[in-house]
Amino acid sequence: MIHFYLNGQYKQLTDLNPNTTVLEYLRLHERQTDTKEGCGSGDCGACTVMAQRLPSSADTADAPFYTLNACITLLSLMDGHHLMTAAYIADNPEHHPERALLHPAQQAMVECHGSQCGFCTPGFVMTLASTYENHRLQVAKGTITDELSYDDIVASIAGNLCRCTGYRPIIEAGLAMSAIGKQRDTDKTAAKNLSIHLATDAMASSKHKQPLSSVTTTNFIEPALTQDSRTLFIPQSIDELNQVLAAKPKATIWAGGTDLGLSVTQHLVDHDVIVQLSAIDELKSWSLQALSLNTDEQSTGASEVQALVLGAGMSYKSMFPVLEQHFPEFANLFERIASPQIRNMGTIGGNVANASPIGDLPPVLLALDAHIHLRHCATINSASDDINVQNDHSNQVSYIDEIIPLSDFFLDYKKTKLRAGSYVVALHIPLMQEHQYLYIHKISKRYEDDISACLLAARLDLSMDGMTIQNAKFGLGGMAAIPLLAVECQEALIGQAAHVASFEQAAQMLSKDVSPMTDVRASREYRMHVMQRLIIKCGKQLIADVQTVDA
Repeated sequence: MIHFYLNGQYKQLTDLNPNTTVLEYLRLHERQTDTKEGCGSGDCGACTVMAQRLPSSADTADAPFYTLNACITLLSLMDGHHLMTAAYIADNPEHHPERALLHPAQQAMVECHGSQCGFCTPGFVMTLASTYENHRLQVAKGTITDELSYDDIVASIAGNLCRCTGYRPIIEAGLAMSAIGKQRDTDKTAAKNLSIHLATDAMASSKHKQPLSSVTTTNFIEPALTQDSRTLFIPQSIDELNQVLAAKPKATIWAGGTDLGLSVTQHLVDHDVIVQLSAIDELKSWSLQALSLNTDEQSTGASEVQALVLGAGMSYKSMFPVLEQHFPEFANLFERIASPQIRNMGTIGGNVANASPIGDLPPVLLALDAHIHLRHCATINSASDDINVQNDHSNQVSYIDEIIPLSDFFLDYKKTKLRAGSYVVALHIPLMQEHQYLYIHKISKRYEDDISACLLAARLDLSMDGMTIQNAKFGLGGMAAIPLLAVECQEALIGQAAHVASFEQAAQMLSKDVSPMTDVRASREYRMHVMQRLIIKCGKQLIADVQTVDA
């Protein structure tokens, strides 16, 4: 069973195709046609809806609102949430257009003439409403005092496209929301509170909600949704996930689904068995741990370093403050990755496991010498000495744990070390040391919400005096069938002086590392030329940074 609120009304479902998206459910099952279907691929934002996680008896605080693309999000991901559409956020109990009190986002769009054809308008309204509501929550908590700025509004609507009105009046509407809200507060105008506060509601929901993964005497975990031969499981813990994958190794593992959702909407795939990871909190946590790394070829043994461990289920949004603290250059890339709607749902594990040659995260992780923690839950025939074989005695599920360099994970186009019954547990990223520098450059046709034509991540290690390059890692995206390291370029830099000429020489070695293809995003020649220039640019940035430190 999945349970959620839709526009204030409690819903619980058991008989539903697990492949049903939020948009399909809204329009075809609930006849909520205020949410529009645009591109069907999470790009245009016309289908944007707003959600808020329901409070529990242990936590009655308001959770933040967030937006998502209804077209590619499975409805089951809304389990335990309040799902809202544009028709709901106005206070209109009598359903009368002249008696409705519009939400400040809606009222601002009217006053600023932010809509013409209106097709994209519900998506813009939901994005602006989410921005407005979260700002009010933060102001109420005292965490911020600033008003919403032009940059705040522009960043919030980066995932919404408008073809006729133009963005100027929409941005003006975003800036006008706060004034409308404050005027209503002054006038003591009663407005709808979009948060579901009552803990009793959530507790009642939990009572109605049967255990999603109860184990029967046959050691079989009950599915949350079933229809005909199609089933969906929502394990509540790592242990339950291990059990499901041991029993259903060929199941489709679903995290945020920001790319996998396209298999449903664009390729019309009807997945037979889906295992959804959204309820597993262990996969959404992070920590600092020791990581054993192989030392250079000239030495023997391994060294231990401190590493940031990111659970595979962490979304881009939840990762951002963590990376901002430990890898600020990495965090700066996030405004170039997809849109707020996608960053709210997409996960680091999903991005890496997807093995796209143009994924934004793998090149950076490769440059940072990241390791990937895999778990294989299917039948075990044999295990090598360097793989940790464990047995969960509570349910008799054996599995293999494997932590390998990310550079060994990608095998060929869309092929990885994952096999049936395997999943990604976490990514281990060694922390930056003194005299290490990280530079990241993404090339795309649009600044935001666009796919890379190519991406370079460079980690450069200098000697203590800052004169010599001791190590170099160049992570490449969009240059081959898989994300990979430019080994020849790296070796050409090791031991060289930190001069521009060294990077110019290393850039000439790129043709030995990769032979990029020509496609709709860029030609082979363009990619090669741009990447060589970016390598040289990284050298210039390094020299400038070293000079700044010395000064």
